[in-house]
Amino acid sequence: QVQLVESGGGLVQAGGSLRLSCLASGRIASINTMGWYRQAPGKQRELVAAIATFGSPNYAESVKGRFTISRDNAKNAVYLQMNSLKPEDTAVYYCNAGVVTTETYRYLEVWGQGTLVTVSS
Repeated sequence: QVQLVESGGGLVQAGGSLRLSCLASGRIASINTMGWYRQAPGKQRELVAAIATFGSPNYAESVKGRFTISRDNAKNAVYLQMNSLKPEDTAVYYCNAGVVTTETYRYLEVWGQGTLVTVSS
């Protein structure tokens, strides 16, 4: 089994910053892309940012210039630094990873449980 555990969500005023962390654990052979998605109330889940093992990150247009994704391959971790937060960034943020496990050596898409980010105006 592979688990993703997020941390770092919370309540922040508009213009503030938060840093989300996600740590993968379990029987991991390798991790391909890691990313962050979010889902606001009444809306579909959307990609926020993603980064391949040794690739350039990609961002949703709505967060470009404000959010930065990074990863630590040695720790199987991915981070999302969120600056200049806006009320419309309020959502549950989910960590996502493409993982090859040591059990089956097959590719699995794994999700975290989500962490709530609330930005007040």
